[in-house]
Amino acid sequence: MAKTAGAATAVGYLASTFGAEHDEASVIAELRSGSEEAYAWLISHYHQPVYSLVYRILNDPSDAADTTQEVFIKVFRHIQRFNGDSSLKTWIYRIAVHEASNQRRWWFRHKRQEASMSAPVNAANDESLLLEDTLVDEHESPFEHCAHEQVRAKVEAELRSVPEPYRTAVVLRDIEGLSYEEMAQVLDVTLGTVKSRLMRGRDALRQKLVPYVDECGEELGLTSTAKKKRASSARLMNEVEAK
Repeated sequence: MAKTAGAATAVGYLASTFGAEHDEASVIAELRSGSEEAYAWLISHYHQPVYSLVYRILNDPSDAADTTQEVFIKVFRHIQRFNGDSSLKTWIYRIAVHEASNQRRWWFRHKRQEASMSAPVNAANDESLLLEDTLVDEHESPFEHCAHEQVRAKVEAELRSVPEPYRTAVVLRDIEGLSYEEMAQVLDVTLGTVKSRLMRGRDALRQKLVPYVDECGEELGLTSTAKKKRASSARLMNEVEAK
């Protein structure tokens, strides 16, 4: 019990120390020295973001969990090779995208006919998988909350059908919040390629959502670009006729 409490205290201390902006070098030094507390901090700090990223690429909670475990095994094995050309987060995300892409290719080759129809991870227990924090105001009414939940679920569902590599670009930028430069490092591509993939991914997602917005948008407080243009044109025509 004392040993467990001591480890928890050490991890808490490391969390506060490593949280400082200037102290990433200390994290890396501790990891390279084999510090168990540093590894515990790394997992507690990055496990959920890595799982969320991998899940959105693979669309399967079981595969995402297994792949996330492989990601951290690779991180532990190769931390000595980390040369500091990018941030630690970017380096870990690069490994995560690589492992998820490998798993996805394996799945298409060997497992497609065994595809699981499992539902996504329980949203109530896994808030990091949700877009709720960007879609829902904490003071909104129950109806508004339900409407946003419905929109979030639809966006998540349609995002899963956006083809690679465009889906990963949308996830990294619009959900994980990476900069274009960080995305280029994670994906090992040029900035131009990053922007092209993101543009195509966003456009693919938009096209998939347009029918839904046209059908349910008015009820949910949404309006598609096409409807906005039609409404704008109608207003303009009315103004012209009035003159």
